[in-house]
Amino acid sequence: MTSSWAPGADLSPYTVANLPYGVFSRQGEPPRVGVRIGDHILDLAPVLHDEVFAAGSLNGFLARGRTAWQDTRRRIQRLLSAQAEEASANRAATEPHLIPLHQVRLHMPIEIGDYVDFYCSLEHATNLGRMFRPDENPLKPNWRHLPVGYHGRSGTIVVSGTPVSRPRGQRAPSAPGGLPVLGKSMKLDIEAELGFVVGAPTRVGDSADDFADHVFGVTLVNDWSARDIQAWEYVPLGPFLGKSFATSISAWITPLEALEHARTPGRAQDPEPLDYLARREPWGLDLTLQVELNGEPISHPPYGEMYWTPDQMLAHMTVNGASIRTGDLYASGTVSGAERGQRGSLIEISWNGAEPLKLSDGQTRSFLEDGDTVRITATAPGPGGTEIALGEVTGTILPSRD
Repeated sequence: MTSSWAPGADLSPYTVANLPYGVFSRQGEPPRVGVRIGDHILDLAPVLHDEVFAAGSLNGFLARGRTAWQDTRRRIQRLLSAQAEEASANRAATEPHLIPLHQVRLHMPIEIGDYVDFYCSLEHATNLGRMFRPDENPLKPNWRHLPVGYHGRSGTIVVSGTPVSRPRGQRAPSAPGGLPVLGKSMKLDIEAELGFVVGAPTRVGDSADDFADHVFGVTLVNDWSARDIQAWEYVPLGPFLGKSFATSISAWITPLEALEHARTPGRAQDPEPLDYLARREPWGLDLTLQVELNGEPISHPPYGEMYWTPDQMLAHMTVNGASIRTGDLYASGTVSGAERGQRGSLIEISWNGAEPLKLSDGQTRSFLEDGDTVRITATAPGPGGTEIALGEVTGTILPSRD
């Protein structure tokens, strides 16, 4: 079922093979759940006669588990397919609930309980290690043995399009023996990442087994970072205020099933990880991200080159008995490739300011300035040589609230 009767769907990267979920509202109406098809959103509650989709988040649906996710996707695909035997009747019943995207407002798609950010790109970790520890091995001894991560702040995760105020915090003393200063970040950065949305929970004390039984889908993430605040505060416990002020996610959650043609075995790992981290299915993903700054593409990070895959992240996150809950989000960490044009953060692109990025209008950037807008998109292989898109994540920097 690759062809749809929905207007423009077959010429779009949002075909019936994609169908990402989101939460939307029309003026004067409460938020509800729909799926994107072309440049429209299908209002699911009246079409599927299911009140779980009349809610303002996906959590109720996600909690139903993998069998329900699969059955629902097949039903929606059949309703939208031009090839189904009952296509004419399906169209007559469904088309009245197809709403142009320009008529709706998009909302945060899930209620997020916990948020974990990983550090899974070999190139990103190596680049930062070379910058800040030039006389040491750029990778710490544990890096190739486990997916390094930290718990972030779910309360400041915002939906795409939400402006981000430049954060304040302590910065390092300007001279040896001096005092730190409290002020706005002067090294505000991005991190282009892929996030994973938990559907089915686990109990405290259990570890997650089958990745696809627990993770519903993916979303693009920009984990904004204040590098100067982070550099001063992170020893010895890791990221805190330099990360917790804002993380942006897409308004769309792409189901894992839509990424079937993007799956790969994942990058070779040396040494072989411990057994609980062994890859039992191919959950590498052949996605290509694009980062734009003020409308100009500046990087194309390749997610397929990530060292640690999302099934390994989930296995490590729960091996100690920590539970996961419906709506939890965990992210890959910055996606970076081997080339400068594949780096997923400005600190790498500009090499911490030593090699400023030159824009086509003559301006340069080492880090973000007030008024800058960042847009991250991604594509993945679809069926029959087609391409599907992940929903974009955007944000504009506002001045500090000093």
